[in-house]
Amino acid sequence: MMRLIIVLFYFFWLSGFGQSKKVYQIRSIAFYNLENLFDTINDTLIFDDERTPSGVYRWTDERYQKKIAHISKVLSEIGKETMGSSPDIIGLCEIENKSVLNDLIIHENLKKRKYGMVHFDSPDERGIDVALLYKKEAFLPHSFKSHRLLLFDEDGNRDYTRDQLVVGGLLDDEEFYFIVNHWPSRSGGEAKSRPNRIKAARLNKRIIDSIQALNNSVKIISMGDFNDDPIDASFKKVLKTKGKRKTMDSLELFNPMEQLFKKGVGSLAYRDKWNLFDQFFFTANVLSNGKEGYSYWKVGVYDPDYLKNQNGRYKGYPFRTYVGTTYRGGYADHFPVYLFLIKHRSR
Repeated sequence: MMRLIIVLFYFFWLSGFGQSKKVYQIRSIAFYNLENLFDTINDTLIFDDERTPSGVYRWTDERYQKKIAHISKVLSEIGKETMGSSPDIIGLCEIENKSVLNDLIIHENLKKRKYGMVHFDSPDERGIDVALLYKKEAFLPHSFKSHRLLLFDEDGNRDYTRDQLVVGGLLDDEEFYFIVNHWPSRSGGEAKSRPNRIKAARLNKRIIDSIQALNNSVKIISMGDFNDDPIDASFKKVLKTKGKRKTMDSLELFNPMEQLFKKGVGSLAYRDKWNLFDQFFFTANVLSNGKEGYSYWKVGVYDPDYLKNQNGRYKGYPFRTYVGTTYRGGYADHFPVYLFLIKHRSR
């Protein structure tokens, strides 16, 4: 059910104090890198042999079912303190196929939320994809497309990676487009792999431009694990995202994660350094202060204690499913992120 927020605004009058109320309705969006959510079945078309019961990870049905329970619990609780329910829109990455998505949404933790899904098999060599889940009572998709990112290595051979998923539809009665990303990793080093993320950013920019060419008033939210921080070249030089509202014009993109990153907030840690690879950015019209449909309210990293290591050198880091090939039984190597949209509602 849609959550309503009543905000009390107090005004000082010469004769005393007056009080008025504004009622808002909100929708929530989340993104989560699930750290290799594979089923246990060997698929001969992808390189998933290691993530089977006989593979090096010893990925058994017991471990799979525990992971499904863990992830569905997390998804059911993101934003719950504010919304009283799970997110309306959820972007996911590092999922193997539609079957694992179905196991997620029919789990007891999520079944009553009645999620639908949009998923395409991507050509990624590891067999991992991106996907979008949505509450059927909140969002009605009218279009979806998977955009291929073409990359080549130094020898001219194809470097297969994840597609960028674009889903358009009505969030209540307002048109939105959501783009779900999982950009190329930093394997081989940040500098060496940077050109691949630059190409991913250019693809994302072309997608946004093409949507706006058809309808320049439509609201677009891009989310994902970008394997870059908000201040990196893919964002600042290609997408040209802004982190401050005052510097925005109507054709620019706003990244609310930039200010979080500058405060030291991260969604994953590597070699004693926090990164904020998991992000949202969106078109300037999402900053409309709720006067013209849904607009941006706030954003954050969801990191309750149970998602963290509780002791040792890596205390406070994400409690992972695996460290190398050693099974830890945790959740994922990233924290999820969330974003709230809000609009005024006439009483």
